[in-house]
Amino acid sequence: MATWTQLKLQDASSPLMEELVYFHDYTLIILTLIIILVFYGLLSLLSATLTSQHFLEAQGLETVWTVIPAIILVFIAFPSLKILYLMDEIKNPFLTIKVIGNQWYWSYEYTDYKRIELDSYMIPPKDLEKGLPRLLEVDKRLVIPFKNPIRALITSNDVLHSWAIPSLGIKMDAVPGRLNQTSFLIKRTGLFYGQCSEICGANHRFMPIVIESIPFSPFETWVSKNEE
Repeated sequence: MATWTQLKLQDASSPLMEELVYFHDYTLIILTLIIILVFYGLLSLLSATLTSQHFLEAQGLETVWTVIPAIILVFIAFPSLKILYLMDEIKNPFLTIKVIGNQWYWSYEYTDYKRIELDSYMIPPKDLEKGLPRLLEVDKRLVIPFKNPIRALITSNDVLHSWAIPSLGIKMDAVPGRLNQTSFLIKRTGLFYGQCSEICGANHRFMPIVIESIPFSPFETWVSKNEE
């Protein structure tokens, strides 16, 4: 969960988010080196009293600063493609969950079981128990087993929404009349918070997401209690 004055990314709780954090740091190093190089070149030109005509019309130099950015983009593209493949469809998910955005709450359907459906509403601040995060806690959490691949099918009943959990590296649009798909695997137990990340109306800020990751045995107990 994010904290006040936090400047860095949230701690990674899934393999996908670990790769995203690595890619962010890797790209930031490249960008920092480019900025230093460009500013050094600008300062060198500004400090020079005269500029050489051979420098202004050098075709070889034009080639160099065209080829070098292309090479840099290649080094950025390959790690990015790796992450795109990680986000691709998984062949044998342990569990498939349908996520439905509504104005202004989330609905979940566990499609692999007889009938488990729940609507997840934000708990108003006046009803919040001590210690729970304001505007982030819900009355019914999305409960899943950790260390198991999960597939999420995401759609909307009304307008555009976006299902986003930063610590898991998930952000997928919920589009009316369309099923979007994403997958994730949580590496540890705990609570993971997110919010709708698409401006969807007056109560857009009151659409939190809470995933509760638990061991498999308690998950089976939870399923047996909630099956209709």
